[in-house]
Amino acid sequence: MQTKVFWCKVNKYYTDKWMNTSYLKDKKWIFIATCVVTDKAKRKWLKYVRDEAKKLNPWEMLFLSGCGSIKDWEVQKDFFEIYPELNEIKDKIELLPEDTTSKEKESLNEKLKNAAKLNLTTKKFVLIQSGCDSFCSFCLTVKKRGKHFSRSKEEIISEIGEFEKSGGKEIVLTWVNLCAWWLETTNDIGQSRFAELLEEILEKTQIERIRISSLWPEFVDDKVIKVLSNSRIMPHFHFSVQSGANATLKHMGRHYSWDYMRELLGKIRNIKRDDNVEIGIWADIIVGFPNESDEDFEDTLALVKDYKITKVHWFPFSPHKFGEDVPAGIFPNQIDEKVKKERLNKLLSLAEEVRNDFISSQAWIILEALIEAPRNWNFGWWTSNYIEINKDNFEVLEWEIKKNSIVKWKLK
Repeated sequence: MQTKVFWCKVNKYYTDKWMNTSYLKDKKWIFIATCVVTDKAKRKWLKYVRDEAKKLNPWEMLFLSGCGSIKDWEVQKDFFEIYPELNEIKDKIELLPEDTTSKEKESLNEKLKNAAKLNLTTKKFVLIQSGCDSFCSFCLTVKKRGKHFSRSKEEIISEIGEFEKSGGKEIVLTWVNLCAWWLETTNDIGQSRFAELLEEILEKTQIERIRISSLWPEFVDDKVIKVLSNSRIMPHFHFSVQSGANATLKHMGRHYSWDYMRELLGKIRNIKRDDNVEIGIWADIIVGFPNESDEDFEDTLALVKDYKITKVHWFPFSPHKFGEDVPAGIFPNQIDEKVKKERLNKLLSLAEEVRNDFISSQAWIILEALIEAPRNWNFGWWTSNYIEINKDNFEVLEWEIKKNSIVKWKLK
């Protein structure tokens, strides 16, 4: 059994579900969760698929799911027309839908019980919502995962409860547009019910650690911010910012402004948490979007610096000339690749400086980390506010380190 997950936590969630289906149980296979966030991402998994196909034995297959092979959640019928590079190995590929439902008829609760019996995991990705109706001009995912829908509170609580019973310590609430949970559409700005779900999870489960995946800024209201002070919610929040400039945000089709983004990040920075741990803020940022001026880019840099964004998930704008396309790919005033690279280097230099300052500020503060793999400094060792632990920068404050334990650490 071999799996390869490209990019997002939604892919990770559905990969975990596929791993526990009887459909794949007795097959000799490699499962690949594909991604279309940029042309570069497409080429990465295509190369991986071609390389792995060369190694297959006659009885083995490649199973593909994720954004690259689906449309509106189902298998993309013209997949091999979009990616003709795979035609010569199509007899070794089976395309799977996003979810397991059509291949596996057992109930969700039964799957979860079976998964709990099969293996103890320390952390679980819990999908609460998927799909999107917003159609940002740079986004291909909206075509792939279809319209917005939400899972019920009862179903989410049940899944968390089963994981908790199995001995799990940490859940990660994941998404396509997370804070739009239980709204009719992802365009219902200002009507977030996400705080309601968080309060329900805190009240009806005892799971020790709750992480929240990427948040769309326009749905993070004061009710959500209040709940984020709870010490069971990890002090690390990742925002789908994309840009710090009004003009760029407008061209992207985002639902918030320069002023709104700064007001929100100011509120997040000023959260008084029960555990007094300083919050780590991460952000997705696209560099070199069409029409982005030098002044627009400087606004984005200022956002990173002024609000101590401790980690940047960066993307040079991809016009999607390979495979399927996006509206912004044909916008006028495309930014030259050389300029994108220069801006990206400048962003990364600043982001590293901000992150190093943040880490230094944590010296001598006691932080906790969930051990996902024992005695392995390269996997699963992160503080609650998402600083990577290694043997050079932290000292352990407890003698025994074992999988699924929560250990106290201090930065050297």
